Amino acid sequence: MSNRAQQPSRRTVLAAAVAAAVTGAAAVPAAASDADPRAAEADTAVAGGLVDNRAWVTYADWREGRADGVRTVSGARPGVALATPAGVTEYTDPHTGTTASWEYATWTSPSHRLEVPATEVIPSWNADTPEGTWIQVELRGRYNDGTDTPWYVMGRWAAGDQDVRRTSVDDQTDGRSTVWTDTLSVDDASTGLRLVSYRLRLTLHRRPGSTATPTVWRLGAMGSDVPDRFTVPASAPRVARELPVPRYSQNTHIGQYPEYDNGGEAWCSPTSSQMIIEYWGRKPTAEQLAWVNPEFADPQVCHAARFTYDHQYQGCGNWPFNAAYAATYPGLQGVVTRLESLADLERLIAAGIPAITSQSFLAAELTGAGYGTAGHLMTVIGFTADGDVIANDPASPSNEAVRRVYKRREFENIWLRTKRYNASGRVVSGTGGVCYLYFPAVPTPAQRKALEAVGIR
Repeated sequence: MSNRAQQPSRRTVLAAAVAAAVTGAAAVPAAASDADPRAAEADTAVAGGLVDNRAWVTYADWREGRADGVRTVSGARPGVALATPAGVTEYTDPHTGTTASWEYATWTSPSHRLEVPATEVIPSWNADTPEGTWIQVELRGRYNDGTDTPWYVMGRWAAGDQDVRRTSVDDQTDGRSTVWTDTLSVDDASTGLRLVSYRLRLTLHRRPGSTATPTVWRLGAMGSDVPDRFTVPASAPRVARELPVPRYSQNTHIGQYPEYDNGGEAWCSPTSSQMIIEYWGRKPTAEQLAWVNPEFADPQVCHAARFTYDHQYQGCGNWPFNAAYAATYPGLQGVVTRLESLADLERLIAAGIPAITSQSFLAAELTGAGYGTAGHLMTVIGFTADGDVIANDPASPSNEAVRRVYKRREFENIWLRTKRYNASGRVVSGTGGVCYLYFPAVPTPAQRKALEAVGIR
């Protein structure tokens, strides 16, 4: 499990002044699924209005943006790639001290007007970065008073770590909003300040004279305005189904590769990511795993930790970095979003899509967990006939012990709330329904319908 929420980070507390504005998302029916006809009556439900998702994924999407040195790629996975460089820049990697020259080109999205004026915006991207290439993702928001944020760096990313170190960027603020690792957050939501639109900018880099190029297939962001809440309304069970997701324990890796956030005890996020990647039939090759000590079990978990690691944050729990890691596997997409109820999760499970949820809680708040945490990721794989949550919880002593059943009411509250009391009685923040979704690049009709119902296309 991770202790990320204990640090000054993206998990900022939303303002109490908006607490009364929304009493919580009412339970909505689950989506139709070819595999689970019990969910069929609910396939026309839509998200309740706290979250806005926009992604550029189609050929037409990429043609909408402003290109400077990039070309639009067609085919099964449209995207943008470096064509004729716009120029050459020098970058000094803060984690190695190495300065190198890089050719670069940029793609800038049109302005996206948020359907939900937002207190937080979290980007996601899916890309291929061959050796000698990397990308930078930036975001510029517009406030509801008509002024703009700076261009904030939301990540410097490569699938590997041989050229640059994957990193977020600290100390970015204009005094009204701040970047907390991977989240752009309004500093004081009680003032009524909101982000009403944003643009995203990609910068693609390669070594001078090279013909290699990054290719970005998906770029988007999730904006949200989740009100302050210690509790959320109870939802009614709709779907009973369990998905055959592999089980991995992070705790079997305690002490392994401590250079990646002290080893397995903090690897809840990459361990959860690896479970779902393998559910979709993907896995690192033997060649890719050759760097791992052969005495270590489940070397793919070590691999996931290394290649999700954020060298600035000094942890493996950067949300977009995990989604981007999942999408390095052939035919997979990954996004970070917020869901508004357990009914949304049921809708996805009914269509065969598991989810990775982020939550924090005291030991007494989640029966059967046996621990408390200031920040932890686990994989929701299904629901019992009574509506309780079936989770692969990586904070377990062994792979065999990973499958847990958690009480529905307890789980939905610790996951969806934005405020809670810690062990010292202090008010601290919760994640408000954050989750990762990994799914096929070409979803089935049932999967597409479920994703669209929760705002993902």
